[in-house]
Amino acid sequence: MTLEYAARALVGTLTPQANTTAEPELNMLWPAGFSMITARLTSAKPLLEDRLADYYQHLDDTLLQFGNAPVQVVAAACTGSSYLIGTGREDALFTALGRRLGVPVTNSALAVVAALHSLQAKRIGLVSPYPKNLTAHSLAYWASRGFEVAAVAKPEPIKEGFHPVYAMARPMIDTALLTLENTAGLDAIVLLGTGAPSLGTLLRHPRVAGAPVFSCNLALAWHSIELMAPEHSPSAASLLSMIGGQGWAEVFARRQI
Repeated sequence: MTLEYAARALVGTLTPQANTTAEPELNMLWPAGFSMITARLTSAKPLLEDRLADYYQHLDDTLLQFGNAPVQVVAAACTGSSYLIGTGREDALFTALGRRLGVPVTNSALAVVAALHSLQAKRIGLVSPYPKNLTAHSLAYWASRGFEVAAVAKPEPIKEGFHPVYAMARPMIDTALLTLENTAGLDAIVLLGTGAPSLGTLLRHPRVAGAPVFSCNLALAWHSIELMAPEHSPSAASLLSMIGGQGWAEVFARRQI
C-alpha cells in the first residue's frame, strides 16, 4: 500500500508533550517520500525528571494514538528518558516494542549511539541544554554506552520561558558549541536535547575542533531512515552527508522568516 504523502515510509514519531522543536526539525529532515504522524508523550508529574521517567512507563498506551496507521518505523524524540531508565531497561524495552509491533523502534539516544558508532567515535564533546542534575544523568548514560565525554558545554540558562530547554534560541546553542573550539582530540560533538533548536547551528558549524557536529534530532531522522534498509549497516557517509545539509538545507532556508 502506498500513502499519498508517504510513498517511501510513514514514521510514527513520539514527542514530549510540550516539545515545540522536534516536529518542525524532523519534518525538515525527512527525505522525499517520507512523512510522519505524531503521538505525544504525556505525564502529569510536576518535576521534569519525574515526567521523563513517566513517559517511558506508558509507551504502550502512547502508541495506541497511532491506531491502525501503517507506520513502518517508530521514532521517540526524547533523549532525557533514556538517561533515567538506564541502558539495560532501555534496550529491553525498545527491543520488545519492535518485536511486538513488527517494525523497527528507536529513540533519539539510541540513534545518537548508532551515529557515534558509524563515525567510530569514542571521545566526544557534548552541548547540554539540560539542568545540572539531568546533565549528570546524561554523562553517566554516555559513559555506560562506552564513550568518553571529554568536554561539556552548557548554554546560558533560560531566565524567562515556559521550559528550560524548549524555550532556548539558536544563538545560545551556537555560543555554547563554539566554546569547544579549542578542545583537542574530539571524534564528534553532539547537540543534546530534541527540544533545543539545532538545524541552524549545524548549517553554520558542521565541524568544530575538527569534529563533525550533529544533534539528537538529526541522528533520529538519520537512524530512522537507515532502519528502513536493514540489510545495510548504518553508514557514516550518509550521516556526514546529512550533517552537511544534503536534502534539508534548502527546506530549512525556505522556512526561515
